[in-house]
Amino acid sequence: MPNGKWKLEGYDTFSRESYPLPGEYDTEDIAIIAAKKRLEDLERTQPSESSGGQDGMQDRVYLIRPDETKFRILPD
Repeated sequence: MPNGKWKLEGYDTFSRESYPLPGEYDTEDIAIIAAKKRLEDLERTQPSESSGGQDGMQDRVYLIRPDETKFRILPD
């Protein structure tokens, strides 16, 4: 049963595996802020110009709703 929290999930495009990201969030807005921060961190560690960006080798970030459905967060 869903716990009413929003979560983040990473996806490694190289290994094609999902992985949990730390944290649980009470609202969608707070979760989106955390996801955008994670994307900023990825840009520092996996720059899009050398890793293919969000459509290439750079990892992806997904937001998991309390009902367990998820959607991808894209950079601004």
